[in-house]
Amino acid sequence: QSNGIVVAAGGDGTLNAVAQATLGSGCEFGVIPQGTFNYFGRSHGIPADATEATRALLTARVYPVQVGLVNGRVFLVNASLGLYRQSLEDREEQKKRFGRSRLIAAWAAVGTILRGYRPLLIKLQRDDEELELRTLTLFVGNNHLQLEQIGLDTDVVEDGNLAALVLRPVSTLALLGLLVRGAMGRLSKARGVDSFALTRLTVTPSNPRIRRLKIATDGEVAWMNTPIEFRVAPEPLLLLKPIHTTPESEAR
Repeated sequence: QSNGIVVAAGGDGTLNAVAQATLGSGCEFGVIPQGTFNYFGRSHGIPADATEATRALLTARVYPVQVGLVNGRVFLVNASLGLYRQSLEDREEQKKRFGRSRLIAAWAAVGTILRGYRPLLIKLQRDDEELELRTLTLFVGNNHLQLEQIGLDTDVVEDGNLAALVLRPVSTLALLGLLVRGAMGRLSKARGVDSFALTRLTVTPSNPRIRRLKIATDGEVAWMNTPIEFRVAPEPLLLLKPIHTTPESEAR
């Protein structure tokens, strides 16, 4: 229904699914965070407590929020392919066995690295520039809180851009070191890590026989046909944002 209000309760993956249906509808979007990391809710000052988040909706105001798209699919926090995407799949398997927690998520990431991952050979097209490279993962971020936590430039996503991170092939030991650096917020200057801003980025496998790639959007994984296009959505999500709360990254 146009000009209505849609409220989603859940983690970033659930919010993603509801935002996909809400974007462009003219409806306002309310959030009750219920996930493990809750990057989207935390970055917009939405209380983690369900009762407080519900109460905050009663006096919330509409705030336009930038959304990313990958092959037309919404992402609120990030989209990725390669090793990071694989770690998210492994994390979901560990959650089914041991429950939902940040410790389980960290352990799953270590397990993914120790098993090894074959690099991808891809072509990147950005504006008039084309680059072919071998990478373990391509990560495209749209959430300043997550970018701040791993040590990337947070101003990028405030200026109508997305933030991309490319991880070059490195040894298993070096990968474990990068995981630690990311946890300490020092990933941007690490060897083997390249980052840049973008409004549109097209990814094509160098092998023309590869016609589909697995892509993760806010933790949910799906096959997508190549080429893979990342871009900023042409219109914002109409988020209902609490009036008297402060985003977590600004409160520290």
